[in-house]
Amino acid sequence: MIARVATEVSVGRLFDYRVPDALAPRLAVGQRVRVPFGGRTLSAYVVALDERDAAPAPGPSDLFGMSDRSDGSDRSDVSRPERLRAILAIEDETPFLSPVLLELARWMADYTCATYELALRCMLPAAVRNRTVKAKERLYVTPCEGTFDLTPRQAELLANLRRVGGGWLNSLTREFACTPQTLKTLAEKGAAVIAARQMRRDPLANRTVLPTRPLPLMPEQAAALAQVIAAVDAGAVARGAKAGGADGPSANAAQGSDSESGARASPPAGETSSDLPATVHASAFAGGDARAPDLVHVRAPAPPKPVLLFGVTGSGKTEVYLQAIAHALQRGLGAIVLVPEIALTPQTVQRFASRFGARIAVLHSALSDGERYDEWHRIRNGEAVVVVGPRSAVFAPVRNLGLIVVDEEHEPSYKQDEAPRYNARDAAVMRGWMERCAVVLGSATPAMESWLNVEKGKYVVAYLTRRVAGRPMPRVNIVDMRVETAKAGHVQIFSGVLLEALKLRLERGEQSILFLNRRGYATSLVCPKCGAVAECPSCSVAYTYHQADTCLRCHICGGWRPVPETCPGCGDPAFKFTGFGTQRVEIALKRCFPQAQVLRMDADVTARKNSHDELLAVFKSGRADILIGTQMIAKGLDFPNVTLVGVLAADASLHMPDFRAAERTYQLLAQVSGRAGRAELPGEVFVQTFSPDHPAVRAAASDEGFAPFAAAELAERRSGGYPPYTHLVCVTCKGPDEAKVRFVAESVERGLRRALAGTNVLLSEACPAPLAKAKDHYRYQLLLRAPTARAITRPLRALLAGTRLAPDVALAIDVDALSLM
Repeated sequence: MIARVATEVSVGRLFDYRVPDALAPRLAVGQRVRVPFGGRTLSAYVVALDERDAAPAPGPSDLFGMSDRSDGSDRSDVSRPERLRAILAIEDETPFLSPVLLELARWMADYTCATYELALRCMLPAAVRNRTVKAKERLYVTPCEGTFDLTPRQAELLANLRRVGGGWLNSLTREFACTPQTLKTLAEKGAAVIAARQMRRDPLANRTVLPTRPLPLMPEQAAALAQVIAAVDAGAVARGAKAGGADGPSANAAQGSDSESGARASPPAGETSSDLPATVHASAFAGGDARAPDLVHVRAPAPPKPVLLFGVTGSGKTEVYLQAIAHALQRGLGAIVLVPEIALTPQTVQRFASRFGARIAVLHSALSDGERYDEWHRIRNGEAVVVVGPRSAVFAPVRNLGLIVVDEEHEPSYKQDEAPRYNARDAAVMRGWMERCAVVLGSATPAMESWLNVEKGKYVVAYLTRRVAGRPMPRVNIVDMRVETAKAGHVQIFSGVLLEALKLRLERGEQSILFLNRRGYATSLVCPKCGAVAECPSCSVAYTYHQADTCLRCHICGGWRPVPETCPGCGDPAFKFTGFGTQRVEIALKRCFPQAQVLRMDADVTARKNSHDELLAVFKSGRADILIGTQMIAKGLDFPNVTLVGVLAADASLHMPDFRAAERTYQLLAQVSGRAGRAELPGEVFVQTFSPDHPAVRAAASDEGFAPFAAAELAERRSGGYPPYTHLVCVTCKGPDEAKVRFVAESVERGLRRALAGTNVLLSEACPAPLAKAKDHYRYQLLLRAPTARAITRPLRALLAGTRLAPDVALAIDVDALSLM
């Protein structure tokens, strides 16, 4: 038997190993094994098995179908099984990766121009890959039934043990005021059993979670739930037909061969896969160029179309999710709920934990390694069947997956910013297609890609146009800050109407939220005499002044320096702070309302674990009157007593050098406005802007809703040839030597122009990126647009395979890029 494996080292190839006879009966696809690799031993994951003694025919060796031999010669002389090195051991009998996840990794690597090994790595938390993290074991005491020869104190202790049903040794000694030896004496007399047991590191251990019951649904909610349940049921039928369908998956058939140091390398993905059906199109599939993995070639009923749950803020989307998941659990199916990292608040987690109890698992970056290890293994073992987490949770090894929910599906934080640069929304749609399960994309402000897919019939839509219990939407007021500035003679933090509204809420005992997507005290330090700006020497951005520690900080590289006493350019001591951030807003607010209790929530005050929980708990309990924050307060929060939201600088994202600036601004304004008036008390919103007539600002304040804004935005994108009507690929070259970076970028541009001659691919010139320098690395960009991503990625791979980059110049490929900075 021959096993094809992906090693921990990302070399862009898979390797074949001989399976010893002793391991063959136990070896399975997805297991982690130990293999010899060069002069060392590595962990690797089995991605395919070949039962034959003879090796498969020789073939290409890298991920993209290109030989690693420059002369293209055949290397079948080393493809004989006796030349292969043997697998050393199986590290874990239970597979780490299911066949579907292996195929998802193949698609992801192919689509994002990443290596298969990197795609596999992102499917497993570092705590799981890292063998230094182990299960936590502690001594557990279990009482025995029967009569024993005990002293009165021991008899009392045994009675208490039976009353509580046993427990951890250390906890029992505190609870019963005894020593460990006293309990061990009970065990010696046969009255108890003390044995090591795995102790779960529970991320919800210190939270009080009270069970809740399903809430009555509004008519629109009930209709939306019926659509989602129909999709779950259709997926279950499709899964059953697929499981009992024709020839099984081809994942166990090793294909292609090559060798390296006694291990044969091969491509993880073939080029013969059939096209996905038209029903499966997120941004990654909008051009119809994505390929279906070999695993799903069986003839089976098509999976259900993704459902876009399009509901205004406060319309009860979460309750629809909860009841849909409950239906899936009744059918013996599992579920994954994806939420943006910034919206993964205690409120969000608690809603799901209160409904599903111990069946829920949480996966996110704030967990300790031990917590992540335990949660992931609970999912793999089937103890947890509902998973809540940010983008990486889309790869959770949920058994019998029946439903994937992507909440706030428009959020750019679903896009990974390092290789493989996947979008979790697209990965969820693809996994749903592979698993034949329902996918629900929820948002009050859908992404343009998703809305276009609704218009094309690739998604179905469920509408929630009213808030729960018929509550009114908040009244949105646009404040022209040009007028306010003219009145005061300088730029104001707060307009007069906003200050009056804040005063009124304080008098009523109601709460307010102020939103500003800038942290720090001042956005720059400027010399009024010569105009010099304090800039970070490692990045092409100005320092931000932080008053809390009286220093200048760079928000790109994290570097800092003391505030200079005089201008480095002209020596003038009269530096001027310009702009304002959340720290300055907090100080100004306390001066305006000294009696108010003010909280600030941004990255500077939430670095400590559980700090989010503590701040939000204070605000929810009513111990604070006003909450100031960045985008982390713009969504996922539901405070009944909040009746006022103030957006202090709506222009912050409006004039970015990005064709999505209007869409992002509209989404942010609509989302943060939705924090007001979510209970019985009506809400009001004040949007402060210097661009009051901009379509995005007007649309966010309008009663007409999202559809007119989307129609205008899509028309503009179509005329300009921008996504979602095309695919955008951003190629970034970066390195410490600007001349080398520019040379590499221009060389790649020349090569691409030759390769793309006569095609419909649009290619920009190589030029400095908007963020021209970051962390001492200069950055140049190339932008490519085409109706299909494959029209770009195929020639790009071919070019890069034959291009040797300068050793200190790195190249990053971002397919369907969301950030052009």
